[in-house]
Amino acid sequence: MSTNQRLRVAIYGCGNFAKRTRIPNLLQTGVVDIVAACDSNLQAVQEIAGEFNIPSVYHSGNGGAYKMLDAEAIDVLYSIVPAYVRTDVEVRAVEKGIHLFSEKPQAITMRVARCIDNAVQRAGVISTVGFRERYRPLFQEARRFLADKNVVHIRFQSFGGLPPSTNADTKTWWAEMDKSGGRALDWGVHATDYSRFMTGLNVVRAQAFYCERSAYATALSSSFNYCFDNGATMVLSFVSTGSSPKNEPWFTVFYEGGCLEIYRYDRIEVNGDVLYKADEFDPWLEQDKTFIRAVQTGDASLLHSDYHDGLFSLAPVLAGWESARRNGECIDVASFMDDV
Repeated sequence: MSTNQRLRVAIYGCGNFAKRTRIPNLLQTGVVDIVAACDSNLQAVQEIAGEFNIPSVYHSGNGGAYKMLDAEAIDVLYSIVPAYVRTDVEVRAVEKGIHLFSEKPQAITMRVARCIDNAVQRAGVISTVGFRERYRPLFQEARRFLADKNVVHIRFQSFGGLPPSTNADTKTWWAEMDKSGGRALDWGVHATDYSRFMTGLNVVRAQAFYCERSAYATALSSSFNYCFDNGATMVLSFVSTGSSPKNEPWFTVFYEGGCLEIYRYDRIEVNGDVLYKADEFDPWLEQDKTFIRAVQTGDASLLHSDYHDGLFSLAPVLAGWESARRNGECIDVASFMDDV
């Protein structure tokens, strides 16, 4: 594909994230024409089409996603629907030679994710997953620092507000645990992916416990235990009680001889000293620009991960979710990935 050729992009999923982030980012590249959009909410897709001059609108409630793929000339599909919606639309797209951007999480079952991945591999299209922080210099600096370190343990912690009440008047898919997976799925795939990116390690075993109370739609807390392929361990904690401790790092990476801490998107400290102070940076825009450039040039090496690599960040979290259902059984991640 010529680097001067404009790319025809279709948007599958027209919520606020598409409206406020992905579509504006794509238009900033200056080489994209958004030719079609599809969503289960007809009003939402019509509003987005009007705001961004998108010529074709499809309603996924009546098979519109398939109709869009059949009717439109599309180079790239941006799949921004919630994970529970994913079935075989992405499969149909890549089978037509359409390149794929998949927002995270890729799916809520490994069966669906593997099906999409197999189709991507067969088609040979360029693909990526929305793990935007791989493009942030803060995490790249941590990766450089840890490149020659023998990692022993990683601690990740995330705090948030109370979950929605089960008696709330307004129900959204996010308040349905079987659809959203709660914060452990939403942020867990990020935390798992950035730990993998920083250390070069993969998770081989996973275990988790969830604290669920009948008054709340999703878990109040969850705790994951990982074992990496070098024998290192990791604990991920997700706590939703409405309060959070001050000045606590998101990530602490212990290695032989010291530890590295990441404080939000602000700074990296090593053994208590500031190693890196971050400037303002938009990783969403950087990822979108890089993905479009990769498709234009046919050079997938520009990307920091592809759809297949994303499975190794998704599977440990889904395995942990399954572990919690089995009262904390330790699950072999490779077997879990293949058990489809």
